[in-house]
Amino acid sequence: MRDPYEILGVSKGASAGEIKTAFRRLAKKLHPDANKKDPQAATRFAELNAAYEIAGDEDKRKAFDRGEIDSEGKPRFRGFEGHGAPGGGSGREGNFETFTWGSDGFAHSGGRAGGGFEDILRGMFGGQSSAAQGSGSQGRARRGARGGSGSPFEPEDFGGADAGRDIAASLTITLPEAVLGAKKRVQLPTGKDVEVKIPAGLASGQQIRLKGQGTPGPGGAGDLLITISIAPHPVFTPDGADLRLELPITLYEAVLGAKVRVPTLDGAVELAIPPQTSSGRTFRLKGKGLPSRAGSGDLLATVRIVLPEDGDAALEELMRKWRKEKSYDPRRDMG
Repeated sequence: MRDPYEILGVSKGASAGEIKTAFRRLAKKLHPDANKKDPQAATRFAELNAAYEIAGDEDKRKAFDRGEIDSEGKPRFRGFEGHGAPGGGSGREGNFETFTWGSDGFAHSGGRAGGGFEDILRGMFGGQSSAAQGSGSQGRARRGARGGSGSPFEPEDFGGADAGRDIAASLTITLPEAVLGAKKRVQLPTGKDVEVKIPAGLASGQQIRLKGQGTPGPGGAGDLLITISIAPHPVFTPDGADLRLELPITLYEAVLGAKVRVPTLDGAVELAIPPQTSSGRTFRLKGKGLPSRAGSGDLLATVRIVLPEDGDAALEELMRKWRKEKSYDPRRDMG
């Protein structure tokens, strides 16, 4: 994926507000619903969401700027602390390959690191490419059979020698896809593409397990574990099963009251704004949030009064008169 700053059209030193504004502007322009005749619209929109997932998150943005993660949010391999990278002191660039130790031995859960896992072990444990050697009497017997030299590990001690390993992958989906369900293609660290059915109502952080799509072995293939993340939406912000949005209204709608259209995930609805509505007031639209086992959440629309962009001389004169004749202090209780 391209540099997230380039995709968003902002400089590396852009503020969080500038990044958010750029994302919202581009999201409206590139959304597939607004480009139904463009077959590449979904790809560009997904790329935009992935870029904002990096640049719009303070911690991920800092990690990217420091070179700790790539433009897809994957850790960059920089060598093992205290050992350096194989063949030198500095780490190799590329996607980091993760191996997590558990009761079943090492589990593969990432992309490809330069040189591969055996090269890493070779650099750490003395030049042998075998993976692991036991520490009991059998391990000592094996070491004795080889004259006490070589790697301190044997492959069979990793566990599950006959079974294939699980593979971990990640997939970013849009909020509507999470709510309604979808079919997506995922590229695995092995380079293979698989089609994944996303069930409706999936939450960020949940996993989908595809049996038999992992690394093959004599005892059968492992599984594919896909961790789901939901891309930021230009309008809605999830809050548990609820959705939140900022609802811009005019000054005269706030003072006089009005009926305004409010977007929801299944189409716009009409909301009555009562007269004398202050900015920050929140209206609850029942059942317009996210689906959950306990039932659908609600949509919470918070009013934000927006003044004319170019100013208005008559409005300014009215406000000067209002300030003189009808002055009031909304901060009187703040001390």
